[in-house]
Amino acid sequence: MEKREPVRHFQEELGQLKARILAMGGLAEDRVQSAVDGLVSRDPVRLDAVLKGDEPINQLHVEIDGLAFRLLALHQPMASDLRVIVAALKINSDLERVGDMAVNIAEAAHRYLALPPVKPLLDLPRMAEIAQTMLRDALDAFVKRDVDLAQSVLVRDDLLDNYKTQIFRELLTYMLQDPTKIEAGLELILISRHLERIGDHATNIAEDIIFVVSAKDVRHAQNLES
Repeated sequence: MEKREPVRHFQEELGQLKARILAMGGLAEDRVQSAVDGLVSRDPVRLDAVLKGDEPINQLHVEIDGLAFRLLALHQPMASDLRVIVAALKINSDLERVGDMAVNIAEAAHRYLALPPVKPLLDLPRMAEIAQTMLRDALDAFVKRDVDLAQSVLVRDDLLDNYKTQIFRELLTYMLQDPTKIEAGLELILISRHLERIGDHATNIAEDIIFVVSAKDVRHAQNLES
């Protein structure tokens, strides 16, 4: 019984760590959604809420780091459990950066709303949807230890890159035809880059999941193969 008790406490605390990661992921995803919705609906109040709502994510960022370091210090986990905790620390950092990207989107959207609109905003919401789904699936893969789901996130990163390129080319055409649209067009290009970065963070998380489950490091694998 004495040996089982520390094991039970460790598993409970590890479960708490995963739950806090999911909570932070949900907050980050909601902030991205609010920023994009505020842009599309031209709602500065919603954008302001994103700009002012960074504190919950910052608090979770600190809390998750504390939980992970406590597990490392008190339990000295081995093998797969150690990989989970190290991955959680990295995922925590990626999610905090997603929250920062949401703030960046809201700031650029504010500037865009002060200018005449360039075009109907159809591609950016679709790009945001892909990025958010990638993030959600990466976190689900973390909880379920699902390598196939994590791999599917990696594949979708190319789709997000293609959208960013398509948006850039289309906006460049608008700006060349009408120089008065350059400033607003640049803000939309910037937002597309922030969304692409969110996809990169989701990809980082998916790569960490593959490492947790299979102990295989797939970072830069495509670059090494080409």
